[in-house]
Amino acid sequence: MPTPSMEDYIEQIYMLIEDKGYARVSDIAENLQVHPSSVTKMVQKLDRDQYLNYEKYRGLILTPKGKKVGKRLVYRHELLEQFLEIIGVDKENIYEDVEGIEHHLSWNSIDRIGDLVQYFDEKPARVDSLREVQQKNEEQNQE
Repeated sequence: MPTPSMEDYIEQIYMLIEDKGYARVSDIAENLQVHPSSVTKMVQKLDRDQYLNYEKYRGLILTPKGKKVGKRLVYRHELLEQFLEIIGVDKENIYEDVEGIEHHLSWNSIDRIGDLVQYFDEKPARVDSLREVQQKNEEQNQE
């Protein structure tokens, strides 16, 4: 099982490969705001743990195991963003909140949040009802 730090790297590598077709150490470092040397160390660890294949100066590719984990991590991130949007979290706070909580939830909790997001997607009137409750509560808190 990857550590939270490993998950961040796998997720970032997966997204870069999906977006650009490749992931370079410099791109990973820039996106994660870390030094390239830190990326190299982590990539070597991910290679040892068989999440990717890395050859110095030649690049890296995700293994089937790495692709599976990467896809699941991106799903988790996007799902949590959807969930926070549904429950009314301000858009400017969503990314930071997701980064803060995504590694602390079990996959069972993620699956249940997925069920809830699906429920609200299928019944948009319930989101409107939720907004009404939130607005009412905000008005009461201002009194």
